[in-house]
Amino acid sequence: SGNDDDLTIPRAAINKMIKETLPNVRVANDARELVVNCCTEFIHLISSEANEICNKSEKKTISPEHVIQALESLGFGSYISEVKEVLQECKTVALKRRKASSRLENLGIPEEELLRQQQELFAKVSE
Repeated sequence: SGNDDDLTIPRAAINKMIKETLPNVRVANDARELVVNCCTEFIHLISSEANEICNKSEKKTISPEHVIQALESLGFGSYISEVKEVLQECKTVALKRRKASSRLENLGIPEEELLRQQQELFAKVSE
């Protein structure tokens, strides 16, 4: 749609982060709105820079390395070690999901049958 208003982080997510980060601090609504706008602008800035780096390396997909290079080139190098930790956590979670998914596939039971069995078990529990 080209409307930048559609490209913001959900306020509920920002409110949750603020509450977790500053549990005993009250934050005015206009300050929360400002945080949302700053987060959105930061994401646009990093994404644009990562896209330029991606294009210069003649790739079609922005990789984590492009984002890390963007952080460095924009002066946010102090965030890189934490970003790498989070990236590793994400890779670990994704690997666990893939393993769980392949285990399910290796059972040889169709998903519909597993769902039917699950519903049966739920029905027994609620009796």
